Amino acid sequence: MRNKQKFFVCLMVALSSMSIKANSIVDGLGFGMPSYIQQTRSEGSFRIAGNGTAAKICVDPSDWKGVVRAANDLGDDVCKVSGLSAKVISTTSILSSSVIVGTIGKSKLIDRLVSEKKIDVSEIQGKWESFLIQTVDGNLVIAGSDKRGTIYGIYDVSEKIGVSPWYWWADVPVKKSEAIYVKSGRYIQPSPKVKYRGIFINDEEPSFGQWTRAKFGGFNSKMYSHMFELLLRLKANYLWPAMWSSAFNEDDPMNSVVADEYGIVMGTSHHEPMMRAHKEYTRRRKEVGPWDYIVNREGVDRFFQEGLERNKAYDNLITIGMRGDGDVAMGKGSDEENMATLDSVIKGQRELIHKVYGKDPAEVPQTWAIFTEVQRYYDKGFTVPDDVLLMFCDNNWGYIRRIGPAKEKERKGGMGLYYHIDMNGGPWNDRWINTTTIPKLREQFNLAYQTGIDDLWIVNVGDLKPKELPIDFIMRYAWNPDAIPANKVWDYMVNWAAGIFGERYAEEIADIVSKYSKYNLWRKPEVQATTVFSVVNHLEADRVISLWRDVATKAEALRDKIAPEAQDAYYQLVLYPAKASAGVAEIYLAAAKNNLYAEQGRVSANDYAGRVRELFEIDKKLGEYYNTSMANGKWKNMMKDVHLGYVKWSMPKKDSLPNLKEVVPEEFPKMGVAVEGCIKSWPGSDNKAILPTFDWLSNQSYYIDVFNRGNGSFRFKARANKSWVKLSQTKGTVEKDARIQVSIDWGKLPFGESEAMIEIVQKQVTVPVYVHVVKTELPKTQEPYWGNLANAEFSIPANQYNANIAGKNARWIVLPDLGRDEACMGIQPVTAPSAEPRNAPCLEYKVFLPKVGKTTVCLGILPTQDVYPQRGLRIAMGLDNNEPQIIDARKGFVDTFSEYNSKNLAKSKVLKPLPSRNRSIKLIATGQSRRNEVFDNLRWLDVEVEVLEPGMHTLKIFMIDPEIVLEKIVVNPDNKYPSYFGAPSVRHN
Repeated sequence: MRNKQKFFVCLMVALSSMSIKANSIVDGLGFGMPSYIQQTRSEGSFRIAGNGTAAKICVDPSDWKGVVRAANDLGDDVCKVSGLSAKVISTTSILSSSVIVGTIGKSKLIDRLVSEKKIDVSEIQGKWESFLIQTVDGNLVIAGSDKRGTIYGIYDVSEKIGVSPWYWWADVPVKKSEAIYVKSGRYIQPSPKVKYRGIFINDEEPSFGQWTRAKFGGFNSKMYSHMFELLLRLKANYLWPAMWSSAFNEDDPMNSVVADEYGIVMGTSHHEPMMRAHKEYTRRRKEVGPWDYIVNREGVDRFFQEGLERNKAYDNLITIGMRGDGDVAMGKGSDEENMATLDSVIKGQRELIHKVYGKDPAEVPQTWAIFTEVQRYYDKGFTVPDDVLLMFCDNNWGYIRRIGPAKEKERKGGMGLYYHIDMNGGPWNDRWINTTTIPKLREQFNLAYQTGIDDLWIVNVGDLKPKELPIDFIMRYAWNPDAIPANKVWDYMVNWAAGIFGERYAEEIADIVSKYSKYNLWRKPEVQATTVFSVVNHLEADRVISLWRDVATKAEALRDKIAPEAQDAYYQLVLYPAKASAGVAEIYLAAAKNNLYAEQGRVSANDYAGRVRELFEIDKKLGEYYNTSMANGKWKNMMKDVHLGYVKWSMPKKDSLPNLKEVVPEEFPKMGVAVEGCIKSWPGSDNKAILPTFDWLSNQSYYIDVFNRGNGSFRFKARANKSWVKLSQTKGTVEKDARIQVSIDWGKLPFGESEAMIEIVQKQVTVPVYVHVVKTELPKTQEPYWGNLANAEFSIPANQYNANIAGKNARWIVLPDLGRDEACMGIQPVTAPSAEPRNAPCLEYKVFLPKVGKTTVCLGILPTQDVYPQRGLRIAMGLDNNEPQIIDARKGFVDTFSEYNSKNLAKSKVLKPLPSRNRSIKLIATGQSRRNEVFDNLRWLDVEVEVLEPGMHTLKIFMIDPEIVLEKIVVNPDNKYPSYFGAPSVRHN
């Protein structure tokens, strides 16, 4: 699917005593701060462990509790790696040959080194979450600008010596080493580019809830301490706790205490204001009264105030605003009435913050979530005080709804993003497995970051497992998005795999996890259906089955090569998601074949029903192993989500199979015939059996299936009435199915259009199959081009252009592995101003169009949301030197740029979208259930162009708005042969 580029797994930089300033802290994986750990001694290096001893770790007992705790973790980590005990000493004296850990202004150890000018902390002092690592006078110093800065410095060392942040949550084995040295030097980590970076545990029943109750007795501090540690090891700092069946502060009063000690900033979800969990309200609904600020302000305010007073001593980011009871819209009035109520709510909440904290509310961190219906309020002008962080949201399925508005760029409170890699709710559930690709995450979060949404990223991660990979990427990417451009995503994947499983199989593992998540994004498991991929057109279902089987087979084969201590991690992170996802996908594909073949009367339909049931049992066993045996039962119940048999957005009560049909064979063998491109079968259909058109340029091969409708077997013969028709077999015995491949001997064929007939004969039954062939002059060009002689549908991958012409302020760039195929084309920079075609970036594609007249072109773009509603989301297309047509992805069509008034869309000429007959890629052979651009992860824009002369033409695609991402172009979409992906791409010359 992709031309792999090989990148260095780790960039080794020779260091002297010079200062090294890191660009990011996606450390230990080849990005940002260079690795300073080595296994051999060098001049001026510091020995952490070796020669039978480990260095002492010194920490001031008056430093932050979280720092002292992390220092002890470092001691444990050194022991895990080297087998040598690294003693942690609480002291204010600097001991020789020791690791000195501390926070500027909080540690006497660090402050003494500063005062004695042994270390220079000017680059980090007073900064947010920054740290310095330096070898000084035979010691190793880890100094942080603040509590978390120091903790991050400690865990930076831990990861680089061989302890993964996922050592507990994914059972990643520690990398053993007899000796650990830090190269001589001074290493500075600047502050993160995104201030608050965290996760939201949500949709946590049945899996996470049953797991934590079985293992820890509930949602308590024993469990959360592991989560806090994971966040800190990932250099994250923020958490929205589980809330479906739990109340963080009440279920275990130590939860908030431990969070604060660890150094985690706590918040509450978008519909849980003022540090109160929703369950806290439902448990005392009668006491508080109605969740209605109009009729029960006194009761609601008292409830809010209690939450603030309980948590004011801790580090919080307070969610303000108010939604309805249970994650629904607030109020039953109009938007204007609800906005007036919301205004009263926020004013009341600010008064309570002033009262409880005893200071200006502007000095207390707050955020307001612009989620679902609240987006309408914001778009209508509703706002909150300037010091409140505005938290924009995605569409629940991973596409952000707004870029950072220009009017908010200087906002004191800043802007943040609430993003889903897990969803329970509309448009549909997306819970069970990881369906989010790293290229998609990079594209969407880059769009957010570059437009100023960089103060908070909170990610709905569901049960946390099995979303380890996207969590890892987002938290690392948040530290410095500039460190991982689109062409470094593959580096990240390889380095992620190497960091967990070692370098030997890193590329193979990266390929497997990239593919299973990519294929899941074609059609997420919960929205699978038997009507998605075409069984009869372009061999689509067969190709998809083959791809899924290939990734599952590779994952299974690699399992035996993985070290025994890494087997549990491999099952969780690679094998289970790949194999289980492949199984679910094939269940629906095999069921689709069963349904179609049963309609045709094939006895082999029963084999596909059997395959579906076999896969269903495999799925059960895969989950049972995860839930009972893996890691000695550590993750009991964690994989409990129902993921098969969705008929609406919400989770079914149990896994179930799609509808299957059984064929009762006729008493005696009986021939049936089916042809590629048609769901009908013969004898039995009034239509003629016609193969799709063959053309000389494309040189296709099409199939004829000869199948049995009865018991026993039969013999058949096949003969063509023209010598230029080639058949892969002319006779055979059929017990269930036989396939004849039909191709053309072009050397025997005259120019022009020709017809032929193939007869399939069994005793007295003859089925004629008709052949239509086009052989005309081939285009005379040396350039690569697209098209065919039959004026049939053809597809062009966006990244396979003939020319890429930069615009005045932007250019098209390749976004590797994004979308359904090998790459998409996006704009750099995404903050470029909108452009007219004459000065816009342009992609050119050479196409052969054999007929004059109107031709439809479908542009497949990522379903980017209405990120800039006042403007729309526009792209332009033109043929040759004709004036380009502008298409607004959100509003329709605009004829030409000269007629487009960017300040007043209503005055522009908006063309009615073309009828659905053009959207062949969105149709399927046997139905259209569950189809939309969100589920398909693609939006199709249809344009009609006038072809004035047959022959070679230049198709031109212009950027108008910079957020557009182009994935595919389909010319002459043909609803006679509908499919999900469209005709396979074939480039000529």
